[in-house]
Amino acid sequence: MFLIGLTGGIATGKSTVSNVFRESGIPVIDADAIARLVVEPGKPAWFKIKAAFGDSVFYAESGELDRDALGKIIFDSVEKRKILNEITHPEIHRVIYKEVIRYFFLGHNFVVMDLPLLFENGIMLNFMHKIITVTCEEDIQLTRLMDRNHLSEADAKKRIRQQMPLEQKCNQSHFVIENSGTLQDTEEQTAKILAVLQDSNQHWKIRGVIFATAAILFSSIAWILNYKYKFISAN
Repeated sequence: MFLIGLTGGIATGKSTVSNVFRESGIPVIDADAIARLVVEPGKPAWFKIKAAFGDSVFYAESGELDRDALGKIIFDSVEKRKILNEITHPEIHRVIYKEVIRYFFLGHNFVVMDLPLLFENGIMLNFMHKIITVTCEEDIQLTRLMDRNHLSEADAKKRIRQQMPLEQKCNQSHFVIENSGTLQDTEEQTAKILAVLQDSNQHWKIRGVIFATAAILFSSIAWILNYKYKFISAN
């Protein structure tokens, strides 16, 4: 099984692309969905965020994280954003690794990993067989973000600037999906990439390496145990 990194800028339309993969039966691991999961009330990250940021970033009645309130804090402070990342990222990656292992044993040829900060974090970059970046025109991205998150133009621009420029991401990717047009156009671009990935035999190579490594490991353990048994029997 090999891994496909799906990334892009905020509000460029990664969800549209990931839905095409899902509808085609391809597993998608969504880092944003996992990020919401690990901060649910009572989870370890929830307690750490409360200790670091106080009660003001939680809804009083439900105790759930107020993402808008927290967002205003972390996007105005590099230090605060670093604190939040140190709390949440280990929890997020732990869930991601478990999901990858689960899909491997389920026999999937490849998994799409929706990682908005794939390039910014760089933690999982070397594990990706191919990278897809979803991009769009700057004014469209800005408008989408303002409408989606109910932000002012200044706040939206601030959030966009926190990420690596889209041009740099595109230059470091194997595939680029231009999502400034119609939904049909985006779906057609995604379908072409999907066809290329489905034709790849990379998953057999990776499985071969894993099984060969496991065979060598078990053979080594068996040899050591046999050697110890013979040594003990001789003495």
